[in-house]
Amino acid sequence: MSLDATVQIAVGPLTIDVRLRVPTGSITAILGPNGAGKTTLLQALAGLVVVDRGRITLGTRLLEDTDRAVHVPTERRDIGMVFQEHRLLPDLSVRDNIGFGLRCRGMGRTEADRRAEEWLDRMGLAGLGDRRPRELSGGQAQRVAIARALTIDPALVLLDEPLAALDAETRAALRHDLRDHLHSTDAPTVLVTHDIVDARVVADTVMVLEQGRITQQGTVEDLVARPASPYVAELVRSL
Repeated sequence: MSLDATVQIAVGPLTIDVRLRVPTGSITAILGPNGAGKTTLLQALAGLVVVDRGRITLGTRLLEDTDRAVHVPTERRDIGMVFQEHRLLPDLSVRDNIGFGLRCRGMGRTEADRRAEEWLDRMGLAGLGDRRPRELSGGQAQRVAIARALTIDPALVLLDEPLAALDAETRAALRHDLRDHLHSTDAPTVLVTHDIVDARVVADTVMVLEQGRITQQGTVEDLVARPASPYVAELVRSL
């Protein structure tokens, strides 16, 4: 199922006015400078901030329609989210963190544990299920956060700078794994990042958000060939 969204949000002096479409199984990266509205846009898709005007659909499901006063709360949007800081539950084991969403949906412990162990193996974390988050490295903790988001088979995946807090070596290793795991699901994915290398490796399509507006979209190669703004021109120089 595809994600279709038209969103208008006023945040102080900034007005975010965006239309985006993410096809089934596709990964779209939202690139932009600090303060462009990237995280606010992602939060709007998640139902975490109030949309002033807009409409959001996920396949045939209507999640938001300000004209009809429709607002589906976050917990009913069937979303898997990954944040810059992994936000694992510190008092739960790694296994229970991964299975947390499944248990919240009513799955029994035995099956939730089995699914969690499958994801531990897929993420290269086999044997770490009994550890607490504080016993993990940054890269391991972020792999757990990704597994937690994907193990529920979400209809939509939202990632807010999921690699930004990692060191360069760990980040490089996790980029390709993240792309592979995201493409193992049919869910449309929106990845917010300020790093064009993350976008190039992980995403299928890139949208550049500047001052609340989309100024360019296409592949990273399109951005390199025809930068549409000084920001994009500076961005692609690092490639």
